[in-house]
Amino acid sequence: MKITEVKVWLVEGVKYNWTMLKIFTDTGHTGIGEATNWPGSPIVLEAARHVGQRIIGLDPMKTDFIWTKLYRDLNWVGPYGASMCAISGIDMALLDLKAKVLGVPCYELLGGAFRTQIQLYANYWFTGGGHNETDYAAQAKKVKAAGFTGLKFDPFAHTNYLYGEDLSHNLGLTPAQQDVAFAVSKAVREAVGPDFDIMIETHAMLNYGVAVKMAQRLAELNITWYEEPAGPESADTLRAMRERLPSNVSICVGERHYTRHGIRPLLEKHVCDIMMPDITRCGGPSEMKRMATMMEAYNVLLAPHNPNGPLSTLASAHVCATVPNFFRQEFMFTDVPWRDEVITHPIAEMINDGHLHLSDRPGLGVDLVEAEMEKHPGVVAFRPGFYV
Repeated sequence: MKITEVKVWLVEGVKYNWTMLKIFTDTGHTGIGEATNWPGSPIVLEAARHVGQRIIGLDPMKTDFIWTKLYRDLNWVGPYGASMCAISGIDMALLDLKAKVLGVPCYELLGGAFRTQIQLYANYWFTGGGHNETDYAAQAKKVKAAGFTGLKFDPFAHTNYLYGEDLSHNLGLTPAQQDVAFAVSKAVREAVGPDFDIMIETHAMLNYGVAVKMAQRLAELNITWYEEPAGPESADTLRAMRERLPSNVSICVGERHYTRHGIRPLLEKHVCDIMMPDITRCGGPSEMKRMATMMEAYNVLLAPHNPNGPLSTLASAHVCATVPNFFRQEFMFTDVPWRDEVITHPIAEMINDGHLHLSDRPGLGVDLVEAEMEKHPGVVAFRPGFYV
């Protein structure tokens, strides 16, 4: 069996583009994957096309060989970024193809399932109303009513709308802005009750002092984790942050850390309790499983980052099924209506009581609907407000 073609599409999502791909072989077998990242999805698109050309003629069943070859070949342009997103999508598609050839779900190729019901937490549930206590509380109640037991949000990100500031370059918050962020967070806690998981996102957009101060304030709300209180550049900075935060505040990082090599210093320095690698950028399902195994050795939990397209959701769930240290998986509570139209089996039909129920269909359990993807082409020219 040989790979004969790799097709790539850019599909518009609810916030940004999805990068979807499909591998074809001379035997008629196919596999599908996703390489989504943003901003800069047009760069990822071209990287996926280039990497797809590099695997023409190879045996798709040799998944680890192809991963290693691509990683070593492309390391010259950097081991992370767009090239690793492309490798991630290719790895996902190869795993899907191989599992379909063998007639088993992807989780069987990853070691077999500890579970097939994957507990989710909701993100992007706060799209209606304003950045205020009343509107956030009302929307949080809807998440709980839908059967979810956890949600995530960034109470800091929208203060720029209130005060006319762009927090992408201003890492400080005034006392008034800090009060707004805390008040919104408190309202959400009161809306969902004491036994509901609340994950607080910072996007590493707070300066050191503000990040520490807000963690101290939010500790009284019994938050499940404090996400990316510092950027991914230095494990030492994260370690210093860990030493300043209250002992009952867990740190979660990893969405901007690539491969097992990228997380090693975080584990060795014990900077976090939970890690959230993103399957469309960390190296794909094969690499996420290797990362999760490393994390288990340090008693760190896996909670995949997943604000992406439908294949990312499914592939992440297949990995989560196979590891003992799984905690939660992210899920986009609000999404475009064509999320379930670009695949052959709707994800909505797999969600029940805040869990994704994996099927025993071969591979990821779905195929891509090319005609439907082509109805929703991704945005390739930058425009403010859309993460191309």
